[in-house]
Amino acid sequence: MRSRAWRRIGLVAGVATTSALVLAGCAGGGGGETTEGGDTPASITLATFNDFGYTDELLAEFTAETGIEVVHNKAATSNDARANFFQKLGKGGLADVEAVEVDWFTEMMQYSDLVVPVPDDLKGRWLDWKEAAATDGAGNLVAYGTDVGPQAVCYRGDLFEAAGLPSDREEVAGLFPTWDAFFDVADEYKEKTGKPFIDSANSVLQGLVNQLEYAYEEPDGTIIAADNPEIRAAYDTVVDRAIPVSSFAGQWSEDWYAAMANGEFAAMLCPPWMHGIIQGEAPDVTGWDIANAFPEGGGNWGGSYLVVPADGANIEAAQQLADWLTSPEVQIKAFNNAGTFPSQLEAQQSPDLTGYVNAYFNDAPTGEIGIDRSNAITVSTYKGEKYFQFHDALQNAVTRVFDGLEDKETAWNNWLTEIASF
Repeated sequence: MRSRAWRRIGLVAGVATTSALVLAGCAGGGGGETTEGGDTPASITLATFNDFGYTDELLAEFTAETGIEVVHNKAATSNDARANFFQKLGKGGLADVEAVEVDWFTEMMQYSDLVVPVPDDLKGRWLDWKEAAATDGAGNLVAYGTDVGPQAVCYRGDLFEAAGLPSDREEVAGLFPTWDAFFDVADEYKEKTGKPFIDSANSVLQGLVNQLEYAYEEPDGTIIAADNPEIRAAYDTVVDRAIPVSSFAGQWSEDWYAAMANGEFAAMLCPPWMHGIIQGEAPDVTGWDIANAFPEGGGNWGGSYLVVPADGANIEAAQQLADWLTSPEVQIKAFNNAGTFPSQLEAQQSPDLTGYVNAYFNDAPTGEIGIDRSNAITVSTYKGEKYFQFHDALQNAVTRVFDGLEDKETAWNNWLTEIASF
C-alpha cells in the first residue's frame, strides 16, 4: 500500500515517479534515447495525471517484455495535464504517449490529425460509446480507451452508524434514490453531528452535469450554456443544498487529502478511480464502504484515453505501449491498483473483475458494483470543444459562493459575463 508521502509526490507535487523506470536525462517530453544501431528506443515517455494505476511495478512488466523502459511523468491534476497538452500539441515536446481526460477529449478531437490513428486490428476492443467518441470524421480511431467512471457513493460506515444512520451497504444504497433524498440524509447527518456530510460541493456539480444530455453546447456547435435551464437548476441545487453540507468547494487540495483520513466528512460521490485515491490517502481508516447506488440512477464521471502524438520520435514503440496498457489483462491490473474501471470489453467480462472484492472498502464487491453502475448510465453527456472552459468557470463560481466572496446571484451573473467571451 502506498504511503501518504508517496502519493503526495504523485497526486499533488506532480513530479515524475522516482523509480528505476525514470532514467537520468529523459524526464522531458519528446521521446527517449535510441539504442545504437537500431530503431528500438531504450526508453519512451508516458504522461498521465492523478492515478491511472500505472505503478512502477506494472510498467516494469512492459520493460521486461519489450526491453523498453518507461519514463512516467504524472501531472498533479487533469487541468495541469490539459494545459501542457494543448501548449505543446503539434509543436513538439509532448510525451511519446499522452493521457487525455474525457472532459477535454472532444477539444482534443479538433486536432485528431496531430495524433497517430489506432491500428485497425484493435477496433472493437472497447465499449461502443467509448470507441465512437474517439473516431474522427474520416473514420479513424485516434485514441486508446483506458477507463470509464460509473459513479456510486463511497461512505464512512462508522460515521454513519455514530450519527444514527444505517451503515449496512444495502440499506445505505436505499437512502439515495434521488438528489432530494441524498440531501435530506446530508442535512440529517449535519444536524446530528455538526460536521459536513460530503467532501466537495463541486463534485455534486459534476455529478449533476454528467446526468444531462446537453450541458453547455449542442453537437452542431450551438452554445446553450447561458440559456440552459438544466444548468441553472444544477447550479441552484449545488449552492442551496450542497454547499451547506460540504467540507470543501473543490477537491485535490492538501486540506482535502488530510480531511479524508481524519473523518471530517462522511461521504463522497465515487467513480471507481477514486477508490485508489481514498485508500492511498487514508490507509489506516477502517470505515470506508461503497453503496451500489447513485442519485437519479447513474452517471459517468471521468475516464480517459491514451494518444500517440504524430510528431513523436518513437511512434512505433509508443503504439506498442498504448496497446499494452489498454489490453484486457493490463486494464484489470490497473483496476486492481487504483480502481480505474475498464472500458475494454473483454476485461469487463473477466472473472477477475466480476468477482473482485475490495478488502479496504469493507469487502465491497467493487467489480460487481462498477458493472451495475455502468448499466445504470442512460446518458452520455455531450462535451463539446468548449466544455472544459464553461464547466471550469462554473466551478469557480461555486467556489466563490462557498468562500463567501460572492452571493449566489452575483457569482452566476459573473459566470454569464465570463462565458460570453468564450
